[in-house]
Amino acid sequence: MRKFRLTEKALENQVVLITGSAQRVGRVIAERLAVDGARVVIHYHRSEVSARKLVRQLATRGVEAVCLQADLSDPFQIKRLVRQTVEHFGTIDILINNAAIFYRTPFPEISDHDWEKFMRVNLRAPFLLAREAGRIFLEKKSGQIVNVADVGGLRPWGDFIPYSVSKAGLIALTQALAKALAPHVRVNAVAPGPVLLPDDYSEEEAGISALRTLLKRVGTAKDVAEAIHFLLTGSDFITGAVVPVDGGRLIV
Repeated sequence: MRKFRLTEKALENQVVLITGSAQRVGRVIAERLAVDGARVVIHYHRSEVSARKLVRQLATRGVEAVCLQADLSDPFQIKRLVRQTVEHFGTIDILINNAAIFYRTPFPEISDHDWEKFMRVNLRAPFLLAREAGRIFLEKKSGQIVNVADVGGLRPWGDFIPYSVSKAGLIALTQALAKALAPHVRVNAVAPGPVLLPDDYSEEEAGISALRTLLKRVGTAKDVAEAIHFLLTGSDFITGAVVPVDGGRLIV
């Protein structure tokens, strides 16, 4: 994995809660924001070993980090997660809603359980987290939220209907929260395309994904992390935006 260059620490001492950050894209987001001086909460559901390992690695770089467990399908555990974040660091400054579930659901086989599971984890959880963190942000008149959506929320996929609908809802939630929390709190989203493909993708499927982009290549988790970093630090005049990180896939 490419190393990030140390730059001016625009996030110095900012407390960042990143859901689903023990591995994959969430892990890279955590590493990127830590480089910029953030104090990081690594949230995990079942990946405790990976979460604790990441916290130890960040500690060797002088980064303040803690890992906290929560099942985001449970509203009580969501409240506990935000409360524990504040108890540990004294506040929360940034919420990154990254955690999500993703699997194929061919239309005739979609069950009630599938639908409800996608909505609970991919849409309700970000709302509940934003509500809990947003109350703190409003009280202190500062804070930021970045939601990790998906190009599937802008261009739905037939074999992934519950997933696509949950991400479309997250995009609408992003814009609604930007209005509700203005003017002191900024809320934005990134919409990744083909980045960090599923582990079970064949070489042929990966090649097809690359060819479907304007740039003719698959992106990386670092591309998503850099887009989030820009939204947090690049300009304080951006809110309600949805930034595709897709190599031009949406306009092919």
